[in-house]
Amino acid sequence: MRKILILAAAASALSLGACSTALEAVRGPELAPIGYPAALVPVEQAYLPAPTPASANSLWRTGSRSFFGDQRARRVGDILTINIDINDRAQTQNSTQRARTNSASGGVTNFFGLEKSLNNAFPGFDPSTMIGMEGESNAAGSGSVNRSERVNLTVAAVVTAVMPNGNMVIQGRQEVRTNREVRELTVAGIVRPEDISSANTIAHTQIAEARISYGGRGDISRMQASPAAQSLVERFSPF
Repeated sequence: MRKILILAAAASALSLGACSTALEAVRGPELAPIGYPAALVPVEQAYLPAPTPASANSLWRTGSRSFFGDQRARRVGDILTINIDINDRAQTQNSTQRARTNSASGGVTNFFGLEKSLNNAFPGFDPSTMIGMEGESNAAGSGSVNRSERVNLTVAAVVTAVMPNGNMVIQGRQEVRTNREVRELTVAGIVRPEDISSANTIAHTQIAEARISYGGRGDISRMQASPAAQSLVERFSPF
């Protein structure tokens, strides 16, 4: 009975997955729901209570967290801006050639006194050149890499955790939908509070364990990708 329930659940999951894929092909990709990243957000998050509004003549602005305090991100739930400016270029070229020729020969002056008998059985038999080997090998290889990447984007990230040493774990996600194509930008990593500028911004080069992804999903991305069957054949083909 348990196996039947497991098979039924698997079949329902497959049917739901196929249904969602069919709906996405018809209606286009849907945006992901807004929320904190579940993998990095602590179970409990502490937030400061809202300040009490002051009188109209007060210098205190309703909604401000502090009067002279630093407005840079430093607590769970705070937001900071990440400037992504990737301009990488790499070019390598390698060439290898190898060649080797080997030869070896050997013989015997006497072969158990059977030289004449072997000569009668094998005309032209010569014990002095009974063994001979030759070998030749050649190998040539070349390879080159010419890569150029340029990404210039800005994304807001949320502080999802504060480490014991004060460093902050951040993660941000941005989705932009144009017609039937969704462009996704995700960034995650660990930052130091002292690296955050007075404008509450930080460069991507100052993020430790940075994970930056920029891609898309939709009709254009699906047409550019190889079919699933072809990808499987290319991955597991031994030839």
